[in-house]
Amino acid sequence: MDFEQALFALGFFAFCGGLIDAAVGGGGLVQLPALLHALPQYSLATVFGTNKLAVLAGNLSSIYSYTKRINIVWKLMLPTMLSAFVFALIGAFSVSIVPKKIMEFVVFFVLIAMAIYTFAEKRLGLISTEFHCGTKEIAWGIFFGGLIGFYDGVFGPGSGSLLLFIFVKYFGFDFLNASASAKLVNLGTFCAALMFFVPTGNVLWAVGGVVALCNIAGSLTGVFLALRYGSGFIRIFFLILLVFLIGRMGLSLFS
Repeated sequence: MDFEQALFALGFFAFCGGLIDAAVGGGGLVQLPALLHALPQYSLATVFGTNKLAVLAGNLSSIYSYTKRINIVWKLMLPTMLSAFVFALIGAFSVSIVPKKIMEFVVFFVLIAMAIYTFAEKRLGLISTEFHCGTKEIAWGIFFGGLIGFYDGVFGPGSGSLLLFIFVKYFGFDFLNASASAKLVNLGTFCAALMFFVPTGNVLWAVGGVVALCNIAGSLTGVFLALRYGSGFIRIFFLILLVFLIGRMGLSLFS
């Protein structure tokens, strides 16, 4: 495959990744393997850095679209985003000392539990409950933001889906609001990752720019579908993604 064909394929997978990420998170599961396949001559750090540039662009576009239509609970989101940013930086610098295999197994079984619970609770996330943002809720937001931020800094796959589930289960958001809120937290983790990758020269700006444009197009499509069809659509999409993610991680862990 020549460079032009590889770039076209990357654009397609970046569009799909942006669409999935904007609706339910987890778009990196589509985009990152495509980058790894198309750029075998580059280091993992460079591929990861280029991927983060693209997903940050898509994330910003989906946030802009969501915030025009969704009432964001900024009192909760700002400290949660800050916590995610700080702990994602800590996670990035802790990559060499944290055993990834253990983390993969933990996340694998957490995803199975999430899928079973979401499938069993038919009304989960379809209706937003009345949300009171007090000190307790902010403390939980900081805790969960730090937890997911650290995981994203060390490893990453599925972090957006984990966030979406947390906002639905623990804060009573509907899936639409939870999806928008998860994008804001991921904004912190992506910025932290780029603060690690850019100074070390691990971003391919030309390739990343093309992939970013396709990711933005996918993100805008994903937000349109999410806003058009609402929480019921996102719930089904979320369950499909969890099954895919569990299968992919299971093959990686047990093959």
